[in-house]
Amino acid sequence: MTKANRSERKKVIRSAIIVFAAFIAVWQIISTLTPLRDFVPSASSVISAFIRSFYIPIGKHTMPHHVAVSLFRVLVAFGIACFTGVILGVLMGYFRIAEAIIKPIFEFIRPIPPLAWIPMSILWFGIGNTSKFFIIFLGCFTFITVNTYVGTKSVDPVLIGAARMLGANERQVFLRVVLPSTVPYIFAGLHIAITAGWSAVVGAELIRSDDGVGWIVNMGMVTGNTVQVMVGMMAIGIVGFVLATAMAALERRLCKWNQQEGM
Repeated sequence: MTKANRSERKKVIRSAIIVFAAFIAVWQIISTLTPLRDFVPSASSVISAFIRSFYIPIGKHTMPHHVAVSLFRVLVAFGIACFTGVILGVLMGYFRIAEAIIKPIFEFIRPIPPLAWIPMSILWFGIGNTSKFFIIFLGCFTFITVNTYVGTKSVDPVLIGAARMLGANERQVFLRVVLPSTVPYIFAGLHIAITAGWSAVVGAELIRSDDGVGWIVNMGMVTGNTVQVMVGMMAIGIVGFVLATAMAALERRLCKWNQQEGM
């Protein structure tokens, strides 16, 4: 990273801190000095409750346990979605027969939101972790599949033709031309999918659960505890930001060859 890039990143970080501090200040003012104070818990009460949740249990567990459980559910489902989504996307993008068979079914399932599958997931998998994995999997799967499919279809046919003219067989064309060209698209899908899966955990934990950040929000809603709801939302937002940042960092590290010079 150049000196100019480091300076630019520091400016971005400073700007983000200032904006976040301003947001907290406005939230505190609205929740204490306006009529909305009857409906919106104050920023100070939510932040203090969030800090206390690390040593005072919400339900049976403290916040680190709730976050760890939800992360486990998301990462397992995300891993399965990566495996199946990449394979399915490449098959549809590279093989016309697979596209003709699979794409209509995929396009039928794709618009159905993960929450709509909750009744069927309970019927098929019961109320344990498997049904939660299934709901989160659906939240990740479509983004990975679509991006992989688009990436595979977008490979420059001139490159494929040139590789074949130079004597490459189909296996070499696939491994050395098609897959490398698709990797940036796959990572774009993974970036969206990890945050989508983390968002889906709230709905997944509607299914018989006594832990997880989604359970915190759901139980707060049931009991009318708006502070607890906001604490759960804060945990979801922070962890979601960390996951998205980690995925972006991984992409930068593994796809340096795809980044423009000077970036």
